[in-house]
Amino acid sequence: MLLNVGTFIRSATRFSPFIITHSSPSSFCFSFSPKQTVSFALQSSQMASFTTLSQSPPKLLFRQLFEKESSTYTYLLADCSHPDKPALLIDPVDRTVDRDLNLVKELGLKLIYAMNTHVHADHVTGTGLIKGKVPGVKSVISKASGSKADVFVEPGDKISFGDLFLEVRATPGHTMGCVTYVTGDGPDQPQPRMAFTGDALLIRGCGRTDFQIFTLLKETLLYPAHDYKGFSVTTVGEEMLYNPRLTKDEETFRNIMENLNLAYPKMIDVAVPANMVCGLQDLEPKAN
Repeated sequence: MLLNVGTFIRSATRFSPFIITHSSPSSFCFSFSPKQTVSFALQSSQMASFTTLSQSPPKLLFRQLFEKESSTYTYLLADCSHPDKPALLIDPVDRTVDRDLNLVKELGLKLIYAMNTHVHADHVTGTGLIKGKVPGVKSVISKASGSKADVFVEPGDKISFGDLFLEVRATPGHTMGCVTYVTGDGPDQPQPRMAFTGDALLIRGCGRTDFQIFTLLKETLLYPAHDYKGFSVTTVGEEMLYNPRLTKDEETFRNIMENLNLAYPKMIDVAVPANMVCGLQDLEPKAN
């Protein structure tokens, strides 16, 4: 996936106090303050990176990964200042498990969680495969999803990796079990905050939402589970102004969502049963 650099810069700068410096043909440096910068690497290899930097060594390592068949984003986060470099993956896809685990190995990280924002209908999760390849990794999903996992989370829970954590927020609507994972709030947590919205909120779209995401600060960076137009990131402020669905009154919003006339998802009959059992339905014991 090739990112549209011009569109990307406009998108990134509408509501965040970025100062842009062009450091190379494939990377841009976004400065939030004299002590903090954010680096984006735009590459043709379907991978973008974001790392918060400061005068001390950076704490959060972040990678945005892409699976082209389902247009799914997988996110890798790690506390690289911790001795163990604990890491987690959000919304991994079965087709790209080996790629993701190779990256984890190359970066010297210790993967501890493989997480889903919800039970997906357009791809099979990679969490089960990851658990089989990396001993000790725990799968995570919301309790409200009704699916299998090692760890079930509820609104308000915190998922720690090293000295960093993600906060769990309920954002049902696309499915009853949809949650959004938000990076921690505090002086020792990366800023601006980042929210991984799954299918609840997309860039200039949504999969139905309760709008709780809009209670976050306007500069909060939003990372969806999918994008079909070449976008990779947005902000709360942008979506409040420019999202063609969420800028409408409630009645208009309902009418839009009830008349999308979407095609029947081609993977749903395979993906949903698989994802209810961590993506490993073929390993489930058969009834006699």
